[in-house]
Amino acid sequence: MLQAERAAGALLPEYHRPTPECPHPERWHMYDSMTAEAEVLEFLYTLVTTIKPALVVETGSFLGVSTIWIARALKANGLGKIISCEFDSVVFAKAREKIAASGLSEWIELRNESSLEMRVEGTIDLFFSDSDMPIRAAEVKRFLPQISSTGVVLIHDASSHLKVVREAAFELEQEGLLSCVFLPTPRGLVIAQKREGRR
Repeated sequence: MLQAERAAGALLPEYHRPTPECPHPERWHMYDSMTAEAEVLEFLYTLVTTIKPALVVETGSFLGVSTIWIARALKANGLGKIISCEFDSVVFAKAREKIAASGLSEWIELRNESSLEMRVEGTIDLFFSDSDMPIRAAEVKRFLPQISSTGVVLIHDASSHLKVVREAAFELEQEGLLSCVFLPTPRGLVIAQKREGRR
């Protein structure tokens, strides 16, 4: 949070170390070391305007930056909402302030709770997993029954350096739950669909 406050919204060079899949992380940018890379935020926006989701679920709001990018895209679409959760109450309060100042509150439902306890009504069209790394597989499995067969699952922090999320994504694929593509971004991004129900 201190890094984000010091940056004050300025774009910084990506801090992540090189990996075999992404040997030049300096070509990417970040607002802080916890929020998704700036280019990933742009990808989120474009993905939302492309698939027109009615319901987006995000885990790990942090300061609400990715939440706001998704909400901007929902507003551009003229439909949908994002439900986002942040477990840390101090971080949640900062995210709530940022979202209130964004003018996009009508598109966002921000919750101060764990993704493993959060209840969501309806069919999920886009699921963005970006919470604590050790629980990513558990939260994907928890929400998978609610994700549309044509829905998209995104899992952030899936680089070979961070390992735990990458390995979890491979396990989800090996269990026959997801079909994954590993995008070679500095921190790693999985884009996937569930296998069940596809035609």
